[in-house]
Amino acid sequence: MNIVLLSGGSGKRLWPLSNDVRSKQFIKFFKNEYEEYESMVQRVYRQILEVDPEANITIATSKSQVSSIRNQLGENVSISIEPDRRDTFPAIALASSFLADQQELDPEEVVIVCPVDPYVDIDYYEALKCLEEAVKTSNSNLVLMGMEPTYPSEKYGYILPKTTDTVSEVSMFLEKPDEEKAREYIDQGALWNGGIFAFKLGYLLNKAHSLIDFTNYEDLFARYSALKKISFDYEVVEKEPSISVVRYNGEWKDVGTWNTLTETMHENVIGNGILDRTCENVHIINELDAPVVAVGLDDIVISASPEGILVSDKEQSSDIKRIVDSIEQEIMFAEKSWGDYQVLDVGSNSLTIKITLNAGNKMSTHYHQNRDEMWTVISGHGKCIVDGHEREIGVGDIITMQANQIHSVEALSDLQMIEVQIGKDIRKEDKIKVEVQ
Repeated sequence: MNIVLLSGGSGKRLWPLSNDVRSKQFIKFFKNEYEEYESMVQRVYRQILEVDPEANITIATSKSQVSSIRNQLGENVSISIEPDRRDTFPAIALASSFLADQQELDPEEVVIVCPVDPYVDIDYYEALKCLEEAVKTSNSNLVLMGMEPTYPSEKYGYILPKTTDTVSEVSMFLEKPDEEKAREYIDQGALWNGGIFAFKLGYLLNKAHSLIDFTNYEDLFARYSALKKISFDYEVVEKEPSISVVRYNGEWKDVGTWNTLTETMHENVIGNGILDRTCENVHIINELDAPVVAVGLDDIVISASPEGILVSDKEQSSDIKRIVDSIEQEIMFAEKSWGDYQVLDVGSNSLTIKITLNAGNKMSTHYHQNRDEMWTVISGHGKCIVDGHEREIGVGDIITMQANQIHSVEALSDLQMIEVQIGKDIRKEDKIKVEVQ
């Protein structure tokens, strides 16, 4: 299978664990067969390869998520990078052009596009194979997957098939309804639209060229920021006369809110938390060292991270996005391709950070014009270079860098350091990378 996973959005409905650079799909909520925590993107990627070890997987994402993807899936993962967020049609057009020009995929090959963050079982990926087969054997230009509704949801658009067959032509698309209208749709046999599409690569490229003036992948990438923001549903799906839908009735959950996410968790407490026996349907997710204790609560989610603390009724937890949008604060935790960092303290003229560098990884060579820095190694060992002078470093070593001194560090084992930045103008823009010859 050729699969494009759409990875977008900031996932602020899962604040404080998600932020502008750490989207919900990178938070490790789920346990794998080895009882290790994994994220949504790791889970989906693993499941696809279990079903099809030869699957060609490409992740379409904004440049802000690239570091997190490589951190969790490795440096060799195929990524179609969006220079800006322009919604799903430009993203799919760019990914299709990437497959054609960068991977030299044949125009007759079937491509399946699906979101990166559903909670599904293996049956879902077997159904993707049915989707692929339907494109090959039907006369439809576009084949969608429709989910059998389990309740009258107001969150999804609906697909009305012409028949009750497993594969059917589409009669019409129905907008997101209120609950009463959703019940009517379901009575008519409508399916949830889960945003899963399959097509031959040549079809999508022809469609893209008819709607966007570009020559090849490099040209489209260069023009990308000027493209109109529009969804694939509006620009392609609802205008396509030759379209079918494949029914799917297995497990499928959109875990975009705390309420739906906690339904999929294997345990009620992740991290340092204690639930009193009087608590019912309460979940604690704590990324802080300090303990969280819950007593006498029902239907509550408690989440704590360096970004903040949330205590919410589960049913009302989806409303937090409008509140979080009004909060302006420093990004307190982020994953990078080389490891991760957590902000420990923000002062008027200082910033203190805990840095974890994974073994074998190296920070980019850079310098700062407006701040001094100091590293204190607290675990592991590595080597650092400051203004051309290389030295090995280990626990207890302190390395100082004055403004304009070029520096880098490489982890020979997993390496943890406390970084203190001192200056009157501490900004991420004051990081000037240097190309190493």
